Amino acid sequence: MTASDAPREPFRAFRLREDGHGGELAEIGLSDLAEGDVVIRAEYSSVNYKDALAGTGKGKIARTLPLVGGIDVAGTVASAAGGELSPGDRVLVTGCGLSEVHDGGYAEYVRVPAEWVIPLPPGMSTFEAMALGTAGFTAGLALMRLEENGQRPELGPMVVTGASGGVGSLAIDILDGQGYEVVAVSGKADARDYLGALGASRVVGRESISTRGRPLEKSVWGGAVDSVGDGMLAELLRTTVSWGSIASIGLAGGDELDTTVMPFILRGVSLLGITSANCPRERRLRVWEKLAADWKPRHLDSIVTRTVDLDGMQPVFEEMLAGGVRGRTVVRIAGGG
Repeated sequence: MTASDAPREPFRAFRLREDGHGGELAEIGLSDLAEGDVVIRAEYSSVNYKDALAGTGKGKIARTLPLVGGIDVAGTVASAAGGELSPGDRVLVTGCGLSEVHDGGYAEYVRVPAEWVIPLPPGMSTFEAMALGTAGFTAGLALMRLEENGQRPELGPMVVTGASGGVGSLAIDILDGQGYEVVAVSGKADARDYLGALGASRVVGRESISTRGRPLEKSVWGGAVDSVGDGMLAELLRTTVSWGSIASIGLAGGDELDTTVMPFILRGVSLLGITSANCPRERRLRVWEKLAADWKPRHLDSIVTRTVDLDGMQPVFEEMLAGGVRGRTVVRIAGGG
């Protein structure tokens, strides 16, 4: 690291407190960060549900404290110890233990192992990378696994639950762009116009799906991207067509699943688990390449509903946990491209 590349110390960070009661802005130095081969000069991060839980202390996300929050970051390489990265390279990191076991992206400088770092794909800015962030990566990973498992538009409409959230919004946009008929499930009546503009052909309420039925019901859905779990996921399994697939990405409605083997052995329905944090690097690279090209959402300007600075995140955390946030929130850490 040259003198010009060296971090200006101290620098700002949003740090999760040692007592577990949320986080606060602090001034720290590079020596306060977890070890790594690469130092990134951060430009943008984002707010995800995990970030809101950790930032308010309402969920046990971090396994060691104190810790810099933020599970996403994008910026430029300040220094790299060997390997293929060089100072000035534009990069991103999502998941990989950030804000759980390793200092995260809510800091002006972020230090991580080189294997976690993804070169920014051509045609994508650091702002766009964080407009997508873990939410967009999860939506892209879900589509990749669905299509690898045989999902096609011809099987029928795709249901997206938790539709007005970050993952849901991006999944609708991406699926519609790939020729799928998308049905959005949302409990927010005022989100209909927003979801329709992203590509949903219909918007239905939660009550129209989350009901207890027989082991198998009439086949309605070609497949689904589900962030709710519990009764919603069970009903989707009962009503998905033969050889359709459901990508399970969340548990907003609960972590239990009351179902039978009938959808699996009589219709060949597949339930695919989606975990973004520990995704293998080769697959991670492929998803980001797709997100920068033919899977790039067409309505990012609408999906990003606000941009805040490090000192403006706390109200977003509270609103997100209360179910009041639509789309994506980008965190501006430094001026970026």
